[in-house]
Amino acid sequence: MGVQVLVTRLDPDLPLPRYAKGGDAGADIVSRIDVVLAPGERTLVPTGISIALPDGYVALVHPRSGLAIKHGVTMVNAPGTVDAGYRGELQVILINHDPKESVSFKRGDRIAQLVIQKVERADFLEVESLPGSGRGADGFGSTGRT
Repeated sequence: MGVQVLVTRLDPDLPLPRYAKGGDAGADIVSRIDVVLAPGERTLVPTGISIALPDGYVALVHPRSGLAIKHGVTMVNAPGTVDAGYRGELQVILINHDPKESVSFKRGDRIAQLVIQKVERADFLEVESLPGSGRGADGFGSTGRT
């Protein structure tokens, strides 16, 4: 059995988050409204649910790959972070990257995936310098691979 996440339906006609297939990491969440995204447009889409996570857990809202490949739709802040203490409605910032076509979502359409993960709290310790590593300070593009 997994971690228990409490869910309040703010719209009783919409489904709870659900996994499409056994072994899926993300549970589908849906739109509470009908919405049309013009090319290049972004908007905040409510999901009709709020959740309560146990301390030590986070919900990460991920884009749906099918929306990305078929329609050019993704999330602006992917993944979105839902902290354990947040109790408001989950909302998703969608953007339409298609340069020509608008994309429509109907109420109840799947718009994102919710992934629940255990998190560690860090103790941040200030030091004068960091220990060495094989990578060092090499950053973007440092492996020479595209």
